[in-house]
Amino acid sequence: MIEQPAYTGFGFSDGEWGLLVGLPQSVLTAASAAESDGTRRTMAENAAGLETIAAGRESASPLVAAVAGEIVTRVGDPDTGEELPAIAPADPGAYIDDVLLRAGQAAELLAGRVDEGEAGAYKHWLVKIAEQVVGAASSGGLLGIGGESVSDSERRFRDRLAHVLID
Repeated sequence: MIEQPAYTGFGFSDGEWGLLVGLPQSVLTAASAAESDGTRRTMAENAAGLETIAAGRESASPLVAAVAGEIVTRVGDPDTGEELPAIAPADPGAYIDDVLLRAGQAAELLAGRVDEGEAGAYKHWLVKIAEQVVGAASSGGLLGIGGESVSDSERRFRDRLAHVLID
């Protein structure tokens, strides 16, 4: 017997599942790109984002747990020391806009396919990923001293993401 892909149990097509599985890592990258922080801070942001993605495997939401499990299978498990490569979009503003567009598409998709609890869990998880990334390393300051824990541009991205997912 041929095993069916996980997404068929949720009623998604391959392309729809690709959107849902790709979005958490894209949110991580966009949140990190919202403020140019330097290599050390970007690595801390990536680690925080990957840990939050991986923690989704323990979610009470079967959808979040399945998506998180697939992402960890693809990119690596932070529990075993895996790290994401730092991705720096050539045009951070355009990348952020694209991620927000895809987040809106995912919210619409979920509204039509899963119950409100599953949709809410997935959207909350995406915002939590963004929050963990933007709070992982302070921006500004001198030699790691001072600065603000979340910059205005990081806060703006997180708030725009939450708005797109809720409205």
